[in-house]
Amino acid sequence: MGAIVVAVDGTEASALALARARELAAQQSRPLTGVFVIDAGWADFIGNDWQSSRNARQGFLDYVRGDQERHSECARIQFSEVCAGTPDASFRIVAGEPLDALAEFVEHEDAAALVMGRDSFTACGRPSAKRLGKLLARRLRQPVYVI
Repeated sequence: MGAIVVAVDGTEASALALARARELAAQQSRPLTGVFVIDAGWADFIGNDWQSSRNARQGFLDYVRGDQERHSECARIQFSEVCAGTPDASFRIVAGEPLDALAEFVEHEDAAALVMGRDSFTACGRPSAKRLGKLLARRLRQPVYVI
């Protein structure tokens, strides 16, 4: 039986999606899986054409990685607090390009549906995160609920 998967980023953007996903999982007697994506595409996004030294580029990438790790911990806490006492609830962190990572996770887990906030990952992701829900809805065979 496929789980209801919810994209959680630890911000208010995913709070409504998390509540809705929990309701769906309870109504359909399905497991609930929260997922946070560590965006591994920043290096390609910023490119190598920096005016300053290589160390400045690496420093920025280290900063972004640290910021995402903080967001992933906030997401884990957010999921744990909302889903306390929910049977079959689990949380996972995956890494990769957000569109591909979420799509592969949903497909690999044979999920019943994906639920995500319209602005999920915009606080901790690249500008492309603004179109993430729309792009996932086109790509996945499972229903995608963008809250």
